[in-house]
Amino acid sequence: MGQEKLRFMPVSDVRQTVDLRILETTDLHVHLHPYDYYADCPNPDFGLSRLAELVDRARAEAGTTLLFDNGDFLQGTPVGDFFAYDMGLREGDLHPVLAAMNAMRYDAITIGNHEFNYGLEFLERSLARAEFPVVSANIAKQIGRTPREDRMLVKPYSLLRRQVRDRIGLMHDLCIGVLGVAPPQIMTWERQQLQGKLGVRDMVEAVSAWVPEMREAGADLIVLLAHTGIGPLRYTHGMENAVIPLARIEGVDVVLSGHTHQVFPSRAFADIPSVDVERGTIAGKPAVMSGFFGSHLGVIDLSLQREGGKWRVINHNVETRALRDAAMNFPQVAADRSQPMRSPKVRKIVERAHDAVLASIRQPIGRCDTPIHSFFVYLGSSAAAALVAQAQKSFVTGRIGPELAGLPVLSAVSPSKAGGLGGARNYTNIAAGQLTLRSMADLYVYPNKVAASRLTGAQIAQWLERSASAFNQIHPHVQDQPLMNPAFAGYNFEIIYGLTYEIDLTQPPRFGPDGTKLNPAHSRIRNLRHAGAPLDMTAEFILCTNNFRAQGAGNYPGAKPSSICFEHPAIVRDVLREHVEKQDVLQVDATAPFRLMPVEGASVVLRTAPAALDHLRQIASFAPEVMGADKKGFLRLRLTLS
Repeated sequence: MGQEKLRFMPVSDVRQTVDLRILETTDLHVHLHPYDYYADCPNPDFGLSRLAELVDRARAEAGTTLLFDNGDFLQGTPVGDFFAYDMGLREGDLHPVLAAMNAMRYDAITIGNHEFNYGLEFLERSLARAEFPVVSANIAKQIGRTPREDRMLVKPYSLLRRQVRDRIGLMHDLCIGVLGVAPPQIMTWERQQLQGKLGVRDMVEAVSAWVPEMREAGADLIVLLAHTGIGPLRYTHGMENAVIPLARIEGVDVVLSGHTHQVFPSRAFADIPSVDVERGTIAGKPAVMSGFFGSHLGVIDLSLQREGGKWRVINHNVETRALRDAAMNFPQVAADRSQPMRSPKVRKIVERAHDAVLASIRQPIGRCDTPIHSFFVYLGSSAAAALVAQAQKSFVTGRIGPELAGLPVLSAVSPSKAGGLGGARNYTNIAAGQLTLRSMADLYVYPNKVAASRLTGAQIAQWLERSASAFNQIHPHVQDQPLMNPAFAGYNFEIIYGLTYEIDLTQPPRFGPDGTKLNPAHSRIRNLRHAGAPLDMTAEFILCTNNFRAQGAGNYPGAKPSSICFEHPAIVRDVLREHVEKQDVLQVDATAPFRLMPVEGASVVLRTAPAALDHLRQIASFAPEVMGADKKGFLRLRLTLS
């Protein structure tokens, strides 16, 4: 179809028309090698070293090509932890993620929120040897009166000057401006690390300020690296997922997005105004989001035409290429000497880091005679969650001051791995027997630190209402209703140990997936008790958690800096290791703190890992029936609630 259009173009139009390919990676989270370090086995569906092969192919297919990364590349697997905590990064050292990106010849990258998990100094050392621009327009070391007066952490934008060939072979100068943004919630999530060191502006405010300067500086095309998801249509100051308002900004031509680990274009966004999944546009601008962990490569092809001394986009095509489909759908393209293959060098870099990490995480630290998994965490039965809760409580109880010593101590835990966008393999699954450092990473993925909040019984009850909103409303006498709301992230499902309670799923959820109140008059939590007695709503409690949650992440009632009564620099994973090493054989009390109340004549469908088949006796009270696997590989179980 495109060739037919070209056939009828006047020669002057053809002479002034150039093609540009833009490639995106996002949310790599240190997935360099195609390997699942938590399960200690290969996983060919992820990894930058395999994605580098797709990048090589995509470059060989096209002429001028630009490669960008959209942030969250520094943290997320034991590889990241190994180089941050075990090996360390001295001044002048080259982080393996940056080494791989240098080898792949990235044109520019931006910073995501997880880049700050290991602290500002570690981030700056990691970026010091980048051989490409690192841009961020809304993260500053000092906030000024206006965005353009901020003292930035890195350059707000970069101008990439390239020579491009038009369709009859003539060369033209093209200036591509690239800028990046990340959610301002960074200052909440990483307050302990960043307070007094950084400031983060609203994303829309920052982009609106910098785009005019980029145009004045000569940018013919502006590409926005937006480490933010596709969220509300309406702009609100400080919003976390702001792709739609950002795409509406005049002067932004292309939007590369991320943060939420989704894929765009896809049918998941089909019913959103301003979003066209067929054309791959948001607010009329070409846009892409390429999954997570190196699962996809985002590809945007642009046709640009020069009119009146200015370039404009006259045509585009947007797609994502999944590693899972790579061999079938993207056959090898003959090598082009002008586009050397980068993937072999990347593999060598990645393999060195991979071998060092495997040697580290396979160190034995203890034993447990029972399996530890998260297959049934949404039913309250999870040794994985219970173990984290025990370790947190033990650590906090032994360190709180005398002014808090008389308060009851509870422990709140959400699953690190419970399916979701991570797929059917994304569950904690540790066999009985030897425990290793890998086991601790499988239990707790994030480098969160231990913290505790001082809350009232009423706030605790609201905390549980927020968590119980993860379930769909279940209706009597209806069969096979989906149990969980897929829009509710697993890491926002909290279980509080030290209480007992019931959940009435016939009631509407009080909160939405983002924590906003939907039905404030309704309540799902029933028979909430502490030490066998009804919970005193006026009494005070210490709730053990992590710094991410205690600062306010997830919009949990009562979770805010002013409620924090205990903070410690210890990483939760290290606290788990200490807890395991103290015991000859680890004992885990996996008794469920809550139960789902009966719903007459109703059954629900729970999606979980296929490996859960070996553990169905654990949920025998639900009379589980195997319904087979769905198209994404999840095991479907029918559960009886009546």
